[in-house]
Amino acid sequence: MHDLIPFATRARALLPAALALALAACAVGPDHVRPDMPLPARFNAAEGAPAALQATPDANAPFWEAFDDPVLSRLVDDALLANHDLRIALSRYDRANALLRGSRFDRFPTLTASATASDGRSSADQLPGVPRDARDARDAESYEARAVASWELDLFGRVRRSVESQAADAAASAADLEALQVAIIGEVVGGYVDLRGLQARLAVARDNADNQRETLRLVDARLEAGRGTEFDTSRTRAQLESTLARVPALEAAEAVQMHRLAVLTGQAPAALRGVLSEPRPLPALPARFDPGTPGELVRRRPDVRAAEQRLHAATARIGVATADLFPRFTLGGLIGSQAIDSSALFERASETRLVALGIDWSFLDVGRVRARIAAADADAEGELARYQQTVLRALEDTENALVRYARARDEDAHLTQAAADSARAAELARVRFDAGAADLFEVLDAERSRLQAEDALADVRTRSVGGAVGVYRALAGGWPSRLPAREAVAGR
Repeated sequence: MHDLIPFATRARALLPAALALALAACAVGPDHVRPDMPLPARFNAAEGAPAALQATPDANAPFWEAFDDPVLSRLVDDALLANHDLRIALSRYDRANALLRGSRFDRFPTLTASATASDGRSSADQLPGVPRDARDARDAESYEARAVASWELDLFGRVRRSVESQAADAAASAADLEALQVAIIGEVVGGYVDLRGLQARLAVARDNADNQRETLRLVDARLEAGRGTEFDTSRTRAQLESTLARVPALEAAEAVQMHRLAVLTGQAPAALRGVLSEPRPLPALPARFDPGTPGELVRRRPDVRAAEQRLHAATARIGVATADLFPRFTLGGLIGSQAIDSSALFERASETRLVALGIDWSFLDVGRVRARIAAADADAEGELARYQQTVLRALEDTENALVRYARARDEDAHLTQAAADSARAAELARVRFDAGAADLFEVLDAERSRLQAEDALADVRTRSVGGAVGVYRALAGGWPSRLPAREAVAGR
């Protein structure tokens, strides 16, 4: 025991130097640098765009609140609270943070403690050389308590690169959660817009059916008065039935949208039928849009941030693998007490201690180490390509959303005029028919054109508002700031 004391003294003398080396050491491997991608100065769809694309509300504001629809706002709140896909993503985010906290402890000594107490008896045959008259002293007791510390001196940055990689993974999980919030809210708002659009188309079909019933009534009256034919009646009734045939398909699509919205908000499919069955007008279109610049979009989109953080993590893992080319130094220590009698435990004479400096070097296994470095390099190359592809897709999403919205607005303007003219033509055709100046075919054709024009207008208005939602979703402002519930929502 006394032989260990000079060594322990020398080891303690070396400890400040070891600490200084650990603090001053460099981290091997490449440092992460955000990839430089050439980006256009502005979006092509915004070039020469109408005034509707020249300014915008705050990109970080909750865009659905601009629609001023309390039902929609409640749906979004419920989805942010209880959507199960968001809760799954939240669990992954929590897991990544827990792993990050665990990895940070690798920078500090690992401390463990243990204690043992034993009472044993040896048989007479297990005590060779002991006189027979002394073999009744076969019982032996042993008591031991110890505390052990072990610390890897991170001279070449293996631990630091590992923590850096885990931190980047945690940041990527946070960005994934935000990206999923963008997607879920976009799906909720888009689904709600589609629902109101379907209800508008249902109203068009039912209104036209009412008009065609009135036409059929007039034709039946003419037939009874001897001024019509069975052919006219059959043709009028056939057009009415064709219009009524539109209703079941629209009602089915309406029910499907209600079911989708209920599940998105964490509820049973039929839970929202009572809330959503009453028709409401489509949300109003935003006054104007300004998509900003592609550079601003890349910094704002959470999916781009997630891809960059995964590239950062892969780059750091190259350093973890590279560090295995260099020696790994571990400082260990033990202090304890060992005695054959419990009353003597922790007395000075029972003290045990040890300080050791360990060196582990894989230079004899350098082939495997270099293979792991090559694999880490390949992972980083793949993540770089994934990042670049994510940036291009973000630009594509935004360009497509802007084009669809602008063209839908143009289409809306033409179909608004077409629907108004078709309605006026249908009214004039009936007046002419009542006056005997037009035949029934002219009335039926005008009513068919009116149905088609009004249905197309309801559809394009749905697509216009949906296009606005698509622009907001592509721009992906920072508005999803609430976390879903970590436990199942009760009482729903």
